Amino acid sequence: MTDRYIDSSHRMSQAIVHGNTVYLAGQVASDASADMRGQTEQILQGIEQLLAKAGTDKQHLLSATIWVTDMAEFAEMNLAWDAWVADCRPPVRACVESKLAKPEWKVEIMVIAALPGA
Repeated sequence: MTDRYIDSSHRMSQAIVHGNTVYLAGQVASDASADMRGQTEQILQGIEQLLAKAGTDKQHLLSATIWVTDMAEFAEMNLAWDAWVADCRPPVRACVESKLAKPEWKVEIMVIAALPGA
Protein backbone atom coordinates (compact mmCIF):
# COMPACT_ATOMS: atom_id res chain seq x y z
CA MET A 1 0.00 0.00 0.00
CA THR A 2 1.35 3.41 -0.99
CA ASP A 3 0.44 6.43 1.06
CA ARG A 4 -0.30 9.70 -0.70
CA TYR A 5 0.87 12.94 0.92
CA ILE A 6 -0.95 16.18 0.07
CA ASP A 7 0.39 19.72 0.49
CA SER A 8 3.53 18.62 2.32
CA SER A 9 6.37 20.70 3.68
CA HIS A 10 9.53 19.69 5.51
CA ARG A 11 7.52 19.70 8.76
CA MET A 12 4.16 18.15 7.96
CA SER A 13 1.51 17.24 5.42
CA GLN A 14 -1.93 18.83 5.32
CA ALA A 15 -3.48 15.47 4.38
CA ILE A 16 -2.45 11.85 4.00
CA VAL A 17 -4.38 9.16 2.18
CA HIS A 18 -3.66 5.78 3.76
CA GLY A 19 -5.61 2.95 2.20
CA ASN A 20 -9.23 4.07 2.05
CA THR A 21 -8.86 6.67 4.80
CA VAL A 22 -7.96 10.36 4.56
CA TYR A 23 -6.36 12.05 7.56
CA LEU A 24 -6.21 15.86 7.69
CA ALA A 25 -3.88 17.90 9.85
CA GLY A 26 -5.42 20.39 12.22
CA GLN A 27 -6.73 23.33 10.19
CA VAL A 28 -6.82 26.96 11.31
CA ALA A 29 -8.23 30.15 9.77
CA SER A 30 -6.25 32.02 7.13
CA ASP A 31 -7.69 35.32 8.40
CA ALA A 32 -7.35 35.21 12.15
CA SER A 33 -8.99 38.63 12.52
CA ALA A 34 -12.39 36.95 12.00
CA ASP A 35 -14.61 36.06 14.94
CA MET A 36 -15.19 32.47 16.07
CA ARG A 37 -17.91 31.80 13.53
CA GLY A 38 -15.90 33.39 10.71
CA GLN A 39 -12.77 31.43 11.55
CA THR A 40 -14.78 28.21 11.69
CA GLU A 41 -16.34 28.94 8.29
CA GLN A 42 -12.88 29.56 6.79
CA ILE A 43 -11.57 26.31 8.25
CA LEU A 44 -14.51 24.30 6.93
CA GLN A 45 -13.97 25.71 3.43
CA GLY A 46 -10.32 24.70 3.66
CA ILE A 47 -11.28 21.22 4.83
CA GLU A 48 -13.56 20.85 1.82
CA GLN A 49 -10.69 21.81 -0.49
CA LEU A 50 -8.28 19.34 1.11
CA LEU A 51 -10.84 16.55 1.05
CA ALA A 52 -11.40 17.22 -2.66
CA LYS A 53 -7.64 17.00 -3.32
CA ALA A 54 -7.68 13.64 -1.55
CA GLY A 55 -10.63 12.39 -3.61
CA THR A 56 -13.43 12.61 -1.07
CA ASP A 57 -15.82 15.13 0.50
CA LYS A 58 -17.67 15.97 3.70
CA GLN A 59 -20.30 13.32 2.92
CA HIS A 60 -17.64 10.76 3.90
CA LEU A 61 -16.48 12.27 7.19
CA LEU A 62 -15.83 9.76 9.94
CA SER A 63 -14.42 11.81 12.78
CA ALA A 64 -13.75 15.42 13.80
CA THR A 65 -11.73 16.86 16.64
CA ILE A 66 -12.29 20.53 17.41
CA TRP A 67 -10.25 22.73 19.70
CA VAL A 68 -11.69 26.11 20.77
CA THR A 69 -9.87 28.68 22.86
CA ASP A 70 -12.95 29.74 24.81
CA MET A 71 -16.01 27.59 25.49
CA ALA A 72 -17.98 30.83 25.90
CA GLU A 73 -17.80 30.97 22.07
CA PHE A 74 -18.75 27.30 21.58
CA ALA A 75 -22.22 28.21 20.28
CA GLU A 76 -20.72 30.49 17.59
CA MET A 77 -18.48 27.68 16.36
CA ASN A 78 -21.49 25.34 16.33
CA LEU A 79 -23.52 27.75 14.18
CA ALA A 80 -20.94 27.40 11.40
CA TRP A 81 -20.45 23.67 12.00
CA ASP A 82 -24.17 22.84 12.02
CA ALA A 83 -24.77 24.75 8.78
CA TRP A 84 -21.82 22.93 7.17
CA VAL A 85 -22.85 19.37 8.13
CA ALA A 86 -26.59 19.98 7.61
CA ASP A 87 -26.67 18.18 4.25
CA CYS A 88 -24.58 15.15 5.21
CA ARG A 89 -24.22 12.48 7.85
CA PRO A 90 -22.40 14.12 10.75
CA PRO A 91 -19.20 12.43 11.93
CA VAL A 92 -18.36 11.47 15.48
CA ARG A 93 -16.94 14.55 17.15
CA ALA A 94 -15.04 15.78 20.15
CA CYS A 95 -14.64 19.42 21.12
CA VAL A 96 -12.34 20.67 23.84
CA GLU A 97 -11.12 24.01 25.13
CA SER A 98 -7.43 24.52 24.54
CA LYS A 99 -4.73 27.09 23.99
CA LEU A 100 -3.70 27.10 20.31
CA ALA A 101 -0.29 27.72 18.72
CA LYS A 102 -1.06 31.41 18.00
CA PRO A 103 -3.16 33.60 20.31
CA GLU A 104 -5.22 35.04 17.43
CA TRP A 105 -6.52 31.62 16.43
CA LYS A 106 -9.85 30.81 18.07
CA VAL A 107 -10.50 27.33 16.65
CA GLU A 108 -8.67 24.42 15.06
CA ILE A 109 -10.35 21.44 13.40
CA MET A 110 -8.93 18.07 12.37
CA VAL A 111 -10.98 15.48 10.47
CA ILE A 112 -10.73 11.92 9.19
CA ALA A 113 -12.74 10.82 6.16
CA ALA A 114 -13.25 7.71 4.04
CA LEU A 115 -12.72 7.58 0.32
CA PRO A 116 -15.97 7.03 -1.64
CA GLY A 117 -16.80 3.39 -2.18
CA ALA A 118 -14.62 2.30 0.73
